[in-house]
Amino acid sequence: MKTILCFGDSLTWGYDAASLGRHALEDRWPSVLRATLGGNIEVIADGLNGRTTAFDDHLAGADRNGARLLPTVLMTHAPLDLIIIMLGANDMKPWIHGNPVAAKQGMQRLIDIVRGHDYPFDWPAPQILLVAPPAVSRTDNAEFKEMFAGGDEASKRLAPQYSALADEAGCGFFDAGTVATTTPLDGVHLDAQNTRNIGSALAPLVRVMLEL
Repeated sequence: MKTILCFGDSLTWGYDAASLGRHALEDRWPSVLRATLGGNIEVIADGLNGRTTAFDDHLAGADRNGARLLPTVLMTHAPLDLIIIMLGANDMKPWIHGNPVAAKQGMQRLIDIVRGHDYPFDWPAPQILLVAPPAVSRTDNAEFKEMFAGGDEASKRLAPQYSALADEAGCGFFDAGTVATTTPLDGVHLDAQNTRNIGSALAPLVRVMLEL
């Protein structure tokens, strides 16, 4: 049995901008990844709306700071063979920081947590696959336009930053923007087909990393 943890935000949770609800379970990218891989694989989806890499956002009742939550999540689901981290879109909000370099530093913090965690029973740290989310796009949605002001340009620089970090840190890397685009309904989230695209596209890379 191989166990994969998908640690992300609303793109992993499956937020549906059309219904203002949640995509069907079978349409969320972690579910598609599991179905595509087949075999003796467990894929755990841990997505939280608004989650950042390593920064506070007190506008919701949930703790959205990924770095603060990750140690507990790692302990909850250990042992893990692979963790897929797709975060950074919410870092583009101007009141978070809106800076792709800061998001890269946040991802570095998450890598350090995964590799430095005190796992029970001397279990090894999992491999890490960094995923750059699709870039924020222009939208006529007044609220999201303001929430992510400047994010359309800043988020285009996430993939190069994450790719360089993955090379430096010895992690896997995938640019989800090569297979998925955000919906113009809000400029941030994915329709069902685009979130499915990410799960399908990740499967070959996961097979290589886990030697499946």
